[in-house]
Amino acid sequence: MSRGKTDAGVTSFVNSALKICLWIVLLLVVAAQLGLQINSIIAALGAAAVAIALAVKDSLSNVASGILIIITKPFKVGDYIEIEGLEGTVYTIELMFTTLITADNKNVILPNSRVSANNVVNYTAQETRRLDLNFSIGYNDDIQQAKGILQRLIDQDPRVVRREESIIGVFSQDESCVTLALKVWCNTSDYWNLHYALEEQVKLAFDQAGITIPYPQMDVHLVP
Repeated sequence: MSRGKTDAGVTSFVNSALKICLWIVLLLVVAAQLGLQINSIIAALGAAAVAIALAVKDSLSNVASGILIIITKPFKVGDYIEIEGLEGTVYTIELMFTTLITADNKNVILPNSRVSANNVVNYTAQETRRLDLNFSIGYNDDIQQAKGILQRLIDQDPRVVRREESIIGVFSQDESCVTLALKVWCNTSDYWNLHYALEEQVKLAFDQAGITIPYPQMDVHLVP
């Protein structure tokens, strides 16, 4: 399967399932070599399997959910996903569990039944993503000047995807500031690098142009 470039999630799932099957086959072969009655053992195993199935129905649910994940492919090994507020890169999809690696290199092991039963956000399923940023300016600042600075910065950055429309506009008029919205498209692999770069570049450009980035404040008037 590895030589055939099979999806890594399918490979790890089949591998974990085959291990269990081969152990069962090995035990039967050893029993046969020892002269034990295979038919009796198989019948006993069948009865035991029914009892075990009732006792470990949650585990069987994980197995069924794992098969469903492999068939429907909502994500694959290497995708960056979010499940139940947990984010990480898919590391393995096994018989009963899916393992994520978080950005700070922690292993998150999720039962397959929880994965299939919850909403999954796949951040890397598409080639491009939209980056949404908000920037605040003072009420005394020139809105058109600020929008021009934002436009110049995204025009100069090669990571911005030109085939998609960028949006720059007034998002809201808040108590202490006017909030400008910047929405641009980029390749998924460039998302965070572009995010950090624009945050820094906008701050420096606004400072150079004398555009204030206000903070929450309150005017207090004292009446004698």
